[in-house]
Amino acid sequence: MTYLLLFVSITLEVFGSTMLKVSNGFTRLLPVLGVAVGYGLSFYLVSLVLRALPLGVVYATWSGLGTILTVAAGVVFFKERINRKGLLGIALLIIGLVLINLSE
Repeated sequence: MTYLLLFVSITLEVFGSTMLKVSNGFTRLLPVLGVAVGYGLSFYLVSLVLRALPLGVVYATWSGLGTILTVAAGVVFFKERINRKGLLGIALLIIGLVLINLSE
């Protein structure tokens, strides 16, 4: 259940980040509300996860997987491109996340 909460928190953070892009510099009301709700709920859920898991594992997973999914959202929704160096960075993040979670 704890990792499910962490994944939902990560998903909400990615939603908030995506809405940040759509908000056009905080000039569009609905996306701004999406930013506030996404980040607010994300931080609340990650605070619950921290009751059960170590800070380093939680934050590394939350930020690392959030980064990977945010890059994917940029590629899918905004037609952003990712080059070989970017793919290598994502691969290294995945390896690091696996190792950190295995060490817990």
